Amino acid sequence: MMFAVAIDGPAAAGKGTLSKRVAAHFGFAHLDTGLIYRATGARVLGGENPVDAAKTLRAEDLARDDLRTTEVAQAASKCAAIAEVRAALVAFQKDFAARDGGAVLDGRDIGTVICPQADVKLFVTASDEIRAERRFLELSGKGQEVTREGVLKDLRIRDQRDRDREAAPLAAAADADLIDTSDMDIDEAVAVAISTVGKVFRRR
Repeated sequence: MMFAVAIDGPAAAGKGTLSKRVAAHFGFAHLDTGLIYRATGARVLGGENPVDAAKTLRAEDLARDDLRTTEVAQAASKCAAIAEVRAALVAFQKDFAARDGGAVLDGRDIGTVICPQADVKLFVTASDEIRAERRFLELSGKGQEVTREGVLKDLRIRDQRDRDREAAPLAAAADADLIDTSDMDIDEAVAVAISTVGKVFRRR
C-alpha cells in the first residue's frame, strides 16, 4: 500500500521531530529531505561544484555528523536555489514517496513539487522569534558559539531566500493543513498531526 504524507515548513518550526514521530506512529518510512540538501551543501563547503555534488550524493553523505551547523544550513539553502541541483535530487525523493508501506517526507516543497498528490499535506510553522529561540537552544546546547540575535538574523535571511527562489520556493500547498506550533509543545503538535493523518489513513 502506498500512502504519502508531505510535511513542509520553515526551519525550526518543529517539522523534523513531528515527521519522525508521525512516521513511527503509523509504521511509515521517513525521509528528512533537508538532509539531502545539507549533505550537498557540506560537500560544496568542501570545495565541490554544487551540481556535481548533488548528482553524486551517496547514502553515507546523509550520515555525516556536521550537517546541523549554521554554515551548512546556509550552504544548503544556496544550493537549493539552483535549479540543476534540485533536479538532480527530485527523482530520489519522488521514488521514496512512492514506496510501498507508506512514507513521510519533510522539507520545503514536498506538497507543492515533490509529491503534489500526497494523501496528506501538512504545513508546520511558528513565529520567527519562537523558531529562532528553538534553534539557538539547539545550537548552543551543542557547544556552538551563537547569539539569539545572530540566529534570528540567519533564520530570516534563509527564510527570505527560500521563499524568493525561482525553483520550488517555500510555500504551503493550497490544500495543506496548517499547524502553527508557536504555542504548542512537541507532544501537542504531534497529536494534531497524527489526528489529521489518521482521519485520512483510516479511510484507506
